[in-house]
Amino acid sequence: MAEQATVWPDGVIDVIEGPWAGWRTWGELDAFESMVGPFYWRAGADGAIRCAFRAEPRHMNASGFMHGGCLMTFADYSAFAIGMSALGDDWSVTAAFNAEFVGAVSAGALVEAGGEVIRGGRSLVFIRGLVTADGDPALSFSVVAKKAARRS
Repeated sequence: MAEQATVWPDGVIDVIEGPWAGWRTWGELDAFESMVGPFYWRAGADGAIRCAFRAEPRHMNASGFMHGGCLMTFADYSAFAIGMSALGDDWSVTAAFNAEFVGAVSAGALVEAGGEVIRGGRSLVFIRGLVTADGDPALSFSVVAKKAARRS
């Protein structure tokens, strides 16, 4: 990450310089997401979590549009950011993931996601959201996150 940042003990990174100043990320916590991203999140004035990243040529498929796997990886990341309050400090994993591709994403687009927790229980949290590209719908998704013990 080229930007200057503050790193918290829980691994959350506050970006303080560059184009993503004011956003947060989990940095290198997930090696796969770090390779595909970086992805960012922040809470709006209403407390709702928004996630974002900029589409780059490396994210495109042979047709010149964003690879579906990249969109789904970002949606999965976004689900856990959106569900943070319901997931608490518990380690959690994706138990179910559903997605519908509803639009294409071109290189250079600002890709964003928002959503809501539908229900949070003792062990399962149900989350749904929408990924947009420059404001146009690209992917709708729903995730069931399972609270689980962390494995080494």
